[in-house]
Amino acid sequence: MFDFLDGYDVLGAFWMTVKLTALSALGSLIWGTLLAAMRVSPVPLMRGFGTVYVNIVRNIPLTVIIVFCSLGLADIFGVTLGSKDFDVQGFRLAVLGFVAYTAAFVCEAIRSGINTVPTGQAEAARAIGLSFSQVLRLIVLPQAFRAVIGPLANVLIALTKNTTVAAAIGVAEAAALMKTMIENEAQTLAIGAVFALGFVVLTLPTGLFLGWLSKRLAVKR
Repeated sequence: MFDFLDGYDVLGAFWMTVKLTALSALGSLIWGTLLAAMRVSPVPLMRGFGTVYVNIVRNIPLTVIIVFCSLGLADIFGVTLGSKDFDVQGFRLAVLGFVAYTAAFVCEAIRSGINTVPTGQAEAARAIGLSFSQVLRLIVLPQAFRAVIGPLANVLIALTKNTTVAAAIGVAEAAALMKTMIENEAQTLAIGAVFALGFVVLTLPTGLFLGWLSKRLAVKR
């Protein structure tokens, strides 16, 4: 029944998807947190940069960003990200593009969490002499992260599905293999079902676990 899978490394393709998702999620969380800090910063220049970055990147299609990372950064500007190997370079450039794009959505999720923290707590922290960075790091962000686990879970699930765009620059993830299999095999519906099931297996447990974690760690007001 599944003879059409012979000769294709389906698990390897999904493992590539997992690696793309994990590295991009980590980078997006770091960069998105920094952007959120900029957006609530008392420094106008930092606040302006964060606002402009988020508003511009969120309105650019992900495919455009990924293709720019490949054709623009690699081909025009010669950015190799430490590797001359085409496959490794494509993978790293894809991660860079996903981080740049997804961080804008992570930023807005975290900023919404920051807005749920009572202003009195920040004012009390400043009154005892804490700096802005200390207030953000010790008082605001720990509560903000607990409040936005659910929204961040949605961003992570969207990122997992968005990794299919990496096929546009030749990264051998699940969507790229599916395209190859459809071109070579006659079992189009079966191939689509297998890859759809694969993405469900990746995203559904993640959503259920993070939904449970969100309820478990919710800040009681």
